[in-house]
This record gives sequence, structure tokens and C-alpha cells, in this order.
Amino acid sequence: MRGTLYVVATPLGNLADLTPRAADTLRRVTTVAAEDTRHTRPLLTHIGSRADLVSVHAHSSTAALERVIDLLAAGRDVALVTDAGTPAVSDPGTALVAAVRARAFPVVSVPGPTAVAAALAVSGFPADRFLFLGFPPRKGPERRRLLGLVAEAEWTVVLFESPLRTAELLDDLAAVCGAERRAAVARELTKMFEETRDGTLADLAGYYRETAPRGEVTIVVAGTGIPVTKAAPPDPEARARVLLAQGMSRRDVANALADETGISRNSAYRLVNEL
Repeated sequence: MRGTLYVVATPLGNLADLTPRAADTLRRVTTVAAEDTRHTRPLLTHIGSRADLVSVHAHSSTAALERVIDLLAAGRDVALVTDAGTPAVSDPGTALVAAVRARAFPVVSVPGPTAVAAALAVSGFPADRFLFLGFPPRKGPERRRLLGLVAEAEWTVVLFESPLRTAELLDDLAAVCGAERRAAVARELTKMFEETRDGTLADLAGYYRETAPRGEVTIVVAGTGIPVTKAAPPDPEARARVLLAQGMSRRDVANALADETGISRNSAYRLVNEL
């Protein structure tokens, strides 16, 4: 017999949100693979689960994943959980799910809480279509690229952020999206001090600079409502003539052509030399 990996959603904070099916699964499996075993142990104790705990987190080695696969190969069922919400959604559990699927073991979802859906539901923004971008990079071109996606997005965008960096992210979003773009900040969802504050990005940035948020933070940004249209790339030959007329070297023109028009560098060099 081959074991099954159950991907089990756990509460964001309120233990009453654990579904009966999730509780039954966690009691029935022999092993629970957790992002942080110290965080998950109280949950298992609360529901009376005697499952063994193993650690599977962002820095887990291939050997750690193989240990879980060995358990499945021995016919033991394993549950994957994250600290809060649904595993593999902006969570390192993706690596384990991919490894298990690659070995053709059964993978079963036990759905439940997710901060993405919870924040969308209370934000007041359209959620028939939305873009989830997880935690933004902290700096550099990848951060600028992601912020650019938010600025241009036709649909509502959902982001996660650390409370320590929330005000900085709101400031950066206001700079690229416009100070008047509407947004909502949901924190401590389902917990005692749950709060969802909405307003313009500028207003929210100012508020959280003065009042540092605590707990888990989910940011929802209104979309533009305008479909993104991509301009057609320039004609390679016409663009090459313009750049050559500006005095650029053939090598620089060829590199610029490749970047701007999408043609290969070999084709760009050939075109420039022909001109």
C-alpha cells in the first residue's frame, strides 16, 4: 500500500475555524509535516492527535523531503500543514507537494482557511478576478517589477507583508500606483484584535507610519479597471536606422535592438551589418 499526502489547511488564529475533516485527518495520519513543529504541537494537542511531527520548512534539505517520501512508500499517511492557513500558498510546502507528486503518490487537499480569501472577503473590493503576489521582494529590480505589476493590474491585487515593513510597502505602492489608489490592510484575521482598515494608499501609509501594525498583515489593492495593453515592438530595421543615426556603435545598436524588439542578438547583428 502507498501512503497519501494530505494538504491540510489550519486556522489563521481562531482554533474554532479548524474543520471537522481537518481535525479528523490530523488525528488519523501517522505523521504531520509542519513548517514549525513548535507552532503545530499545541494544535495537535488541542484536538488529541498523537501523530509524529517532522519539520518541513523553507530551508529543508532534499533529505528531509525524502524522509517524508519514505514514509509514504512504507504505506503511512502524512499531513502537510503550515503555521496558519493553507499550505503551499506563499509557503515552502510547495517543494514537498511537488516532490510527492513527482513520485506519483496520491495528494489530497483538505481545504479551509486562507488569508487571501479572508482579506478579499472583508475588503469590499471586487474578487471575481484577482491577482495574488505573495510577499514582495525587499529591494532591487525584482521589487520594482512586482510593484509595477500592482500599478498596472486591471484587477484587485493581494499581497502579504511583515508588520515591520508594512508602512514602507504602502509608501512604495503609493509612489507607483498613485497616492489616491484605494486599498485595505487586514491584520490579525480571525484573532482577538482583528482589524481591517481601508482608504487611499497615501492615507494608509501615513497611518501605519504612526501606528505600527502587529500580527500577520494582508494588503488588498484596488485594480485600475483598465485592461493592460502592450504596445507593439518597434520595427527592427527602422529602429536600427534611428539608433545608427544617433552615432551608436553597431554592437550597442544590435544589443538595443534585441532588448527592444525581441529578435535574437544574432539577427540584430546581421541586420545592423547589412545596414
